[in-house]
Amino acid sequence: MCPPTHFKVTYSINPWMDPAKPVDLPLALTQWEQLRDRYRALGHTVEELEPHPDLPDMVFAANGATVIDGRVLGARFAHPERTAEAAVHRAWFRAHGYQDVHEPEHINEGEGDFAVTASWILAGRGFRSSPLSHPEAQEFFGRPVIGLDLVNPRFYHLDTALCVLDDSTDADVMYYPEAFSPGSRAVLERLFPDAIIAERADAEALGLNAVSDGHHVLLPQAAVGLFEPLRQRGYEPIGMDLGELLKSGGSVKCCTQELR
Repeated sequence: MCPPTHFKVTYSINPWMDPAKPVDLPLALTQWEQLRDRYRALGHTVEELEPHPDLPDMVFAANGATVIDGRVLGARFAHPERTAEAAVHRAWFRAHGYQDVHEPEHINEGEGDFAVTASWILAGRGFRSSPLSHPEAQEFFGRPVIGLDLVNPRFYHLDTALCVLDDSTDADVMYYPEAFSPGSRAVLERLFPDAIIAERADAEALGLNAVSDGHHVLLPQAAVGLFEPLRQRGYEPIGMDLGELLKSGGSVKCCTQELR
C-alpha cells in the first residue's frame, strides 16, 4: 500500500476524475489509514511504499505490479501521468529481495486488470491494458490467462467490475455483467455459474473494488446490496469508507496490491 500523502485530482484519465472537485486530503489520509489498520487488525502484513510528490495516483498501489508465487510482473501504464510509477514499484521489489522482476513489453496496469484464481489469471482489456499483455503474462507466470472485454468506461479496470472471493479455488467471484461484452459475459457465466451478481447501484459504488482473504471481504460501505449475499456464502463483509479516493475512481482493491 502507498499512503495518499500527495493525492489530488488535477487531470482526468477516467470518468470518475473531475479536477473541479476538491479533494479533502486529511480525510483521504484518515480513510486510507483506517483501511491499512483494518488489514493489520485482521492479521495481515502491510508493506508501505514511499509516496512521490509528483505521482498523486501512487495511492492506487494495485496497479503497480502483479505478484504470483513470488514472481513479479511489473506494470506499464497507458497514460503518461502514471508512467513513472512502474519503475518505483520495480525498484521496491528488487530492494526487498524479489529475484524475478519482469519489466513488461506491453501495457498492463497490474492488478487493475489481472485477477488471480487458484489456476487462472482473469485479464481485463478494452480501456487500459493491451490484449498483448495477456500472452505476455501467460508466458511469464505459466498460468492460463482468460481475456475479458470491458465495455463501460466507468468500469475501466477489471478490478472495478469483478472480485475474486477465494483464490484457493476457481469457483468463487462476484461481478457486474453489464461491464463486460456479451461474449465475455458468456465466458463468466460458464466459468462461474454460482457467482454473486452485483446490481447496478452496488457496482457504481465500486462495491466490486474489494479485497477478500477467503473469509473477510473488505469493500466500500455504500455497496449495501452485496453484504447479505456475501454473508450467505459464508464470508464476513467489512464496509470501508474511501469516499475521497472514489473521486479518482478507486477504492479498497485499487489501494491494495497483493504479494502472493
